Amino acid sequence: MSESTDTPTVVLVHGGFADSSYWVPVIEDLQAHNVPVLAPPNPLRGLARDAEYIASFVNQIDGPVLLVGHSYGGAVISVAGASTPHAVGLVYVAAFALDEGESFAEIFAEFGETPLVGAVRPSNYPLGDGETAVELTIAPELYQEAFAADLPEDVIRTLAVRQRPFAAIFDDRAEAAAWKSLPSWAVVATSDNAIPPDGERHMAQRAGARTIEVDASHSIALSQPTAVAELIRTAVEATSTAPSAV
Repeated sequence: MSESTDTPTVVLVHGGFADSSYWVPVIEDLQAHNVPVLAPPNPLRGLARDAEYIASFVNQIDGPVLLVGHSYGGAVISVAGASTPHAVGLVYVAAFALDEGESFAEIFAEFGETPLVGAVRPSNYPLGDGETAVELTIAPELYQEAFAADLPEDVIRTLAVRQRPFAAIFDDRAEAAAWKSLPSWAVVATSDNAIPPDGERHMAQRAGARTIEVDASHSIALSQPTAVAELIRTAVEATSTAPSAV
């Protein structure tokens, strides 16, 4: 007879203007602690569509899943988590934890715009029907202030020119709020220039999240990966089933 635990797979969902490489230092920490982890691409084509994609990804994983979202990815996991029986918890990393029916614009209206709002630049991308839609990137010269003030300049120069364009989502509304039924954790980045830190606190408190605060920019998973990974590992431990003899 041996003992085993049903440890959730951590699914890391990146936010806008980024890709899965944003999570590399966190992935390395989790793997070093033998935590199963996956970091799928977030399509960045609108909240409903992205949440549907992430829910589909999660539904194809065997066993329980701990969903982790950074920035916009927090809203994605809030909606996706309500559409999959695999989700056992949510972790918000400098993230939006929208309520059902709430929009991103409403958070900025309540807690104030940040340097990010003035740093984004619109462009168009083609739709399948021959029409176009608006997508956003951060002006490279404003990337450091808006997104990554605590990263080295050589890293910022690279990140600023390899952004993933992000469909305009400010008026998108969350169709669900999984934090109403799932345990949640949150880290507030106190020097965030993308999401208002007071807004992060408000959303985390409303979700009943176990919250820590770290002096970091919006790119907290790159600048403070140990703190982020420790919080995730705490959530993994809390959502793992008790050992049982097999």
